Amino acid sequence: MQPIFIPVALPQQAYQIAIALSSLHQLGPWLLDRSIQSVNLGQKVLIVSNPQIWGHYGAMVQDSLAKAGFQVAHLLLPAGERYKTLRSLQKIYDYALDLKLERSSTLVALGGGVIGDMTGFAAATWLRGIHVVQVPTSLLAMVDAAIGGKTGVNHPLGKNLIGAFHQPRLVLIDPDTLNTLARREFRAGMAEVIKYGVIRDVQLFERLEGCDRIDQRRYIPSDLLTEVISRSAQVKADVVSQDEKEAGLRAILNYGHTIGHVIESLTGYRQFNHGEAVALGMRAAAEIAIQLNLWPGSAAQRQHHLIQKAGLPTALPLSFDIQAVTEVLFTDKKVKDGKVRFILPTQLGQVQITDQVPTTVIIQALKAMQTH
Repeated sequence: MQPIFIPVALPQQAYQIAIALSSLHQLGPWLLDRSIQSVNLGQKVLIVSNPQIWGHYGAMVQDSLAKAGFQVAHLLLPAGERYKTLRSLQKIYDYALDLKLERSSTLVALGGGVIGDMTGFAAATWLRGIHVVQVPTSLLAMVDAAIGGKTGVNHPLGKNLIGAFHQPRLVLIDPDTLNTLARREFRAGMAEVIKYGVIRDVQLFERLEGCDRIDQRRYIPSDLLTEVISRSAQVKADVVSQDEKEAGLRAILNYGHTIGHVIESLTGYRQFNHGEAVALGMRAAAEIAIQLNLWPGSAAQRQHHLIQKAGLPTALPLSFDIQAVTEVLFTDKKVKDGKVRFILPTQLGQVQITDQVPTTVIIQALKAMQTH
């Protein structure tokens, strides 16, 4: 398979998303190739990863960079959303200081969305901004987290409240890394893929509907998986290119995330991973949209069945504190002028942004998810 290149056409810092099988060993040469990325990334490179991912791919990536002439070091951080904190970020800063990283130096994020978010934020804030290269190894990071320049860490009271926009110099996606991805994490990534189908790409949604199973990597042919990744990445790139810092259109990428982030926060980032919370958030958005007569129940059922086919949750536990949801909602970074913005579907492939959702409707929707 020839590499697929998807441009993210930003006026200040355009870059490419490269999708290529068995490409991790090419990272070093690609970072030197001015047709792939257009700046000098300096001599010093710090790879940030977690122990599991490093065990699979660390030596290959480090060797590729060293052979290309980079001075390479690595730092391993614990895996998991609950470690996406200022304390973990401090470890990156401390090591960056030890290595004497300069403005021309580069951080490489090798891992899933948590590693990508933290590494990107460290790059955004160290010396007021150094280069970062995203090498996502989870489906969720490939189609969403690694693209678009959103970086950050969590506050104890809310997800991603501390962050910055900082675009990468390159996003290198090697679908082969999904062969070692845990099943639950693969399913989490499918939530983001389904999101793209609902908000922008009906053909992608229908392609997934046509599959017998989408809950495990082994049930999806490699050519279809590459298509799913590239179509999802293309939607993200198109939206980000039009609205880099979420002044308008980019907010549609938060479909399922408004309630999803609250669910993550209220369950301590332990009961549901990000993709599972997004799936529940999409179910909640569907319930709200039905109550507001924005889209038909038949479309909601199609989304519901696809989420279930991906092995993702669609029901909240009876123990979930629905009354606490509204309190946490108003700490979300999507609140504007004291109103919570929701992304609600109007038809498959199209959504609208609204801040006119009554609290009673939100509560009704969540209660429906506890009883069905």
